[in-house]
Amino acid sequence: MKVSTLVGPDGDPHSFEPSPQDSKQLTQADVVFVSGLGLEGWIDRLVKASGYQGPVITASKGIDSRSMEEEGKQVTDPHAWNSMNNGVQYATNVMNALIAADPEDAAYFRQRGGEYIQQLQQLDSWAKAQFAAVPQQKRKVLTSHDAFGYFGQEYGVTFLAPVGFSTEAEASASDVAGLIKQIRQEKVHAYFIENQTDPRLVQQIAAATGAKAGGELYPEALSKPQGPAASYVQAFKHNVEAIVGSMK
Repeated sequence: MKVSTLVGPDGDPHSFEPSPQDSKQLTQADVVFVSGLGLEGWIDRLVKASGYQGPVITASKGIDSRSMEEEGKQVTDPHAWNSMNNGVQYATNVMNALIAADPEDAAYFRQRGGEYIQQLQQLDSWAKAQFAAVPQQKRKVLTSHDAFGYFGQEYGVTFLAPVGFSTEAEASASDVAGLIKQIRQEKVHAYFIENQTDPRLVQQIAAATGAKAGGELYPEALSKPQGPAASYVQAFKHNVEAIVGSMK
């Protein structure tokens, strides 16, 4: 089985601009997977332009999504995979879609999918144990944009960010001033940059509040193969270890 990825390492899935080569890749595909929940706003145009006629599988199907009001509209948070419990649902959906696309190899997909799902479940338990060892009042961090809502909900961490679910959103001066005040009130001690976003705004806010650099997180794009987050499992583990480390 050959797997091709449209949004590459350190890429931003919100602002991704498909190329003619991406359209060509779709015409050669048997199955197309999308994360869904509005993450890939460009995917419908790409599918139409390519003429692809096969199944488009939404990996987040069945997820209990969260939303917020952004610029007067209710917007769905697409970053559900940052909760490993949701990651199990993504993996299950992918496994079932591959079985449907290639029933002759169903036993193989069930075995490999089952092993992977078990690994994700173990990671979920491990993450919960890591955060349980940190006092609740210390579980607060500042990040570049609001990509860790599901993570925070699952593991009891409060994330503050200058912009909402999409990296294309912009923070107003009053938003930034309010966030600086909140960070001081809640005594947030650490901030993180994200591999796929411009770090300057969060660094400015950190400088105004005294928050210390906690490193780089990978909320929606993997690192290059030689980096610390070359796979979903590696990215999740890296994020947990970095966030927990900043709270000690």
